[in-house]
Amino acid sequence: MLLLSSPVSTPLPSLRHGCFNVTKTRTKFQQPVKVVGMAKESSDSTSSAIQIGAIAAGLVSTPVIGWSLYTLKTTGCGLPPGPGGSLSALEGVSYLVVVGIIGWSLYTKAKSGSGLPNGPFGLLGAVEGLSYLSFLAILVVFGLQFLDKGYIPGPLPADQCFG
Repeated sequence: MLLLSSPVSTPLPSLRHGCFNVTKTRTKFQQPVKVVGMAKESSDSTSSAIQIGAIAAGLVSTPVIGWSLYTLKTTGCGLPPGPGGSLSALEGVSYLVVVGIIGWSLYTKAKSGSGLPNGPFGLLGAVEGLSYLSFLAILVVFGLQFLDKGYIPGPLPADQCFG
């Protein structure tokens, strides 16, 4: 119990067998102070590891999506498959990462009233913002693709693109 000086002399409760008994008297200069609120303890290492993973994935995913959207707008197709389909896989995972970060952000917003925490060096907040911008760009470019070509390419490489 935290004690501060006070000119009041009052009985001091002590805990004996699970109940309060008045057994002692405070000295003239001791008064208990009630702790009203405590700072939230820092998250465990799992939470910070998830944040760092989301930062890394988001910082890789948003440029890949930008490249994908540019390629889609200029050629009508997404990224080429690349060696062993690695570019197409990276493109697909990047879209999923952005949707996941936005979902996490919306869940956190609904639960706590604010978005994701800033994270180390403010990078998680930056990745959250970039994800929302990427999602907006996705909506715009997919809409333009649909208006121009009448379709949006599916998740698998089409024969008309890389035949």
